[in-house]
Amino acid sequence: MKKPLIGLICTLLILSITTISWKPLAAGVPVSTSNNPFSARELLEKYVNNVYESANLQESGLTFNVFKKALTGFINLKISNKLPQTSSILTVIDFAKSSCEKRMWIIDVINKQLVLKTWVAHGNGSGKELASRFSDKINSFKSSLGFYLTDQVYYGKHGRSLKLDGMDPGFNTNARAREIVVHAADYVGQSVIDKQGRLGCSQGCPAVSPEVADQVIDAIKDKTVMFINGNASHYYSKYLDEGLAANFIASDSTGNYIANL
Repeated sequence: MKKPLIGLICTLLILSITTISWKPLAAGVPVSTSNNPFSARELLEKYVNNVYESANLQESGLTFNVFKKALTGFINLKISNKLPQTSSILTVIDFAKSSCEKRMWIIDVINKQLVLKTWVAHGNGSGKELASRFSDKINSFKSSLGFYLTDQVYYGKHGRSLKLDGMDPGFNTNARAREIVVHAADYVGQSVIDKQGRLGCSQGCPAVSPEVADQVIDAIKDKTVMFINGNASHYYSKYLDEGLAANFIASDSTGNYIANL
């Protein structure tokens, strides 16, 4: 009778230890990567490179470092549960470039494809051909830098438009109060550049050509990420934390995240 009793006690003890010690990892907490030869930051770099090269973004004129900032923020916004996990669209606007250039890129991150590249206007208060001044102040008529989430479509004074919510306090969180939206503007397009040597300017909105306005709005509406870059050394965002994004990438020790985000 003793041997069966001892066996039963051992079995119960093992089950007890297993039940107490196991718990699921919290979302975003890195698991062991001992079988992976790359560090977390190297994995992030590889992932950014993978999307950048697969979508032919260099050939499209998008600077790698600007894209890396945008994609880092995209990942960190997902970690923060600020957008749906199935969201795949990332819009990058680079106001470091002349308004004569197409400087808006809409990218499908999951499918690693460039959806659209087009012109976009900056605010009148930011400059004429080049945007050099940025602000989040009401009535500044300047463009605001940083990360945004797109929201719903509505019809206003510019026709069909798309609302934006700024994610960076001190840089763009007055977007709603300033009515900073994506809308069509007849001062955006090649004919305007041919006539006056640059695009016209908005009152701070990222305005696009009427020819592509519906395509842009339909592609990026309903909680997708937009990142506006510019020449401003003072800009900072918590969503640019590469360490956080790198650890999240590394948490998939099988590499499936890198392949399938």
